[in-house]
Amino acid sequence: MDTFVIRRAEPLEVVRAYLHLSKPRIVALLVFTTITAAFIAADGRPNPMILLWTTIGGAGAAMSASAWNQIIDRKMDAQMERTARRPIPSGKIKVRDAIVYAVSVLVLSIVLLGVAVNWLTAWLSLIGAVYYVVLYTMILKRNTSVNIVIGGGAGAMPVLVGWAAITQSLPIEAWVLFAIIFYWTPPHSWALALIVNDDYARVGVPMMPAAHGEHATYWQILVYSILLWIVSLLPYPLGMLGLPYTLSAFVLGLGLVILSIRLMYRSTPTLQYRLWKYSTYYLALLFLVMIVDSVIYW
Repeated sequence: MDTFVIRRAEPLEVVRAYLHLSKPRIVALLVFTTITAAFIAADGRPNPMILLWTTIGGAGAAMSASAWNQIIDRKMDAQMERTARRPIPSGKIKVRDAIVYAVSVLVLSIVLLGVAVNWLTAWLSLIGAVYYVVLYTMILKRNTSVNIVIGGGAGAMPVLVGWAAITQSLPIEAWVLFAIIFYWTPPHSWALALIVNDDYARVGVPMMPAAHGEHATYWQILVYSILLWIVSLLPYPLGMLGLPYTLSAFVLGLGLVILSIRLMYRSTPTLQYRLWKYSTYYLALLFLVMIVDSVIYW
């Protein structure tokens, strides 16, 4: 039985709590990758209304998945310093209310995508949400140190959503974008896991540093950074994007690999944090350049 203390909150505080429940920063990054995929699929000129409804529906599905993640992890979150102030363990939102919110937002988002965009887009959004909530949060996260590797597919689903919204298909180009995010997820997530390793160890979550030690994690970060670097260069030979993107991907990927190598030989909390922040900016900048290049190249 949950033991969280529920207290009365002001309306503005309630709104903020639900925004926090939805993980807006993560949702914003996911939506941005969706928009990027739509731009590339449409040769830099996506239909504005299709893009609008895809953005709203995709954001809703991601917000619901984030809420479900916090509902399921509420007891674990209460024991971790990084997450103890989240809305449910802090008592700002009741579990029942969070469930109603998560279900409602997901249903509305899927229906909106199906009616206003197309049903392939809607089903992909639903699959992405279920992937994250059930496969990653409920099964992988608690039982295996490769939770991030397999679970990375959930964070990569939005690019398939964006591509399907424009073309109602999933060609190899869409899967290349999927692969970029898939290989980006381990270095980014393991860098964060290094920073909050004590939290994960305390609650028994077998993240890579807690399960196999920091040195093994450094090697894994380097391997996936190199794989990401290689995959990120594929859009050029496939004719998806031009030289501006390719040069940017080369430089950004090289920076990530260099930071990963430095982490292996001189690991400090500052360098771990720098790698995590760089990986965040890396993906945002890489996809921003994709949009710019798709408009210019075509």
